[in-house]
Amino acid sequence: MGITHDVGQELEGLVATAHRIREAIESVIEGKDDVVRLTLTVLLAEGHLLIEDVPGVGKTMLAKALARSIDCPVRRVQFTPDLLPSDITGVSAFNQQSREFEFKPGPVFANIVVGDEINRASPKTQSALLECMEEHQVTVDGTTYRLETPFMVIATQNPIEMEGTYPLPEAQRDRFTARIAMGYPEPAAELQMLDVHGASSPLDKLEPVATTAEVKALIDAVRTVYVSQPVKKYAIDMVSATRQSPDLRLGASPRATLHLVRAARAHAAIAGRDYVIPDDLQELAVPVLAHRLLPSLEAQGRRRRPEHVLAELVRRVPVPDSRERGFDGEGSQR
Repeated sequence: MGITHDVGQELEGLVATAHRIREAIESVIEGKDDVVRLTLTVLLAEGHLLIEDVPGVGKTMLAKALARSIDCPVRRVQFTPDLLPSDITGVSAFNQQSREFEFKPGPVFANIVVGDEINRASPKTQSALLECMEEHQVTVDGTTYRLETPFMVIATQNPIEMEGTYPLPEAQRDRFTARIAMGYPEPAAELQMLDVHGASSPLDKLEPVATTAEVKALIDAVRTVYVSQPVKKYAIDMVSATRQSPDLRLGASPRATLHLVRAARAHAAIAGRDYVIPDDLQELAVPVLAHRLLPSLEAQGRRRRPEHVLAELVRRVPVPDSRERGFDGEGSQR
């Protein structure tokens, strides 16, 4: 069966719907096209997003804008040191009338869960999200409850406010498909923000532009995006390079490889392609892999961040040429 430049009907619908969601978010978030695109990529890859940056750059606003752009259940949780695991997952409460215990679902039972300042909660509460994020289910008092699809956790944290915080452990960071930083806006975008946000918040006027059923269909369409064997091997070589680098004492996990390929599928689909190319993997390598890496002591002494090490590794890994990717010059499968 051939794969051509003409995307199928499902992917055509995906591109149109993704474009509507993107426009809706960009009506609130000024001048951050790449950040919005990556957020959509993580959503369609069935992943979770960690937004890490200084206060006041729009982390929570981005999460809320995505949530309001989709007509689906959304819950927001403000993480604090006194937050309990049951405050996330839910609790069994005794019903006086029925004389039985009833399960009261927590905020995790939503399609999109926005967790503000996740590193302010205790490790015990943070770990309550592990099963939810990886297995899309919750177990309370021996009973397992499934979470609906789509299910996405968007967590924010401020890296500079470290007093009274609990840094996310490696196992927790590894559950997040990607980590992004908003960054400060350009002067022109900040000026436009003053004009748009001056009188009222555009978030209040944001209406849903996609339904839950449409997002489910998009996710199903992304799963069909073709990844050739040479491109899969390129992804493995890229991840393996992080495990062999002397500048890193912890490389990326096999889960990272899976997340990278899933995100590449979504990235290709949003671009209107039903096949993945090496450029998709290269563009996503830093946001998908960097937060999972730990620099060596020598690299820390030289102030080499994992992002810098990873960027160099990506440049060194041999890229499969067009004859090895499984496609001819017209994008058709050979």
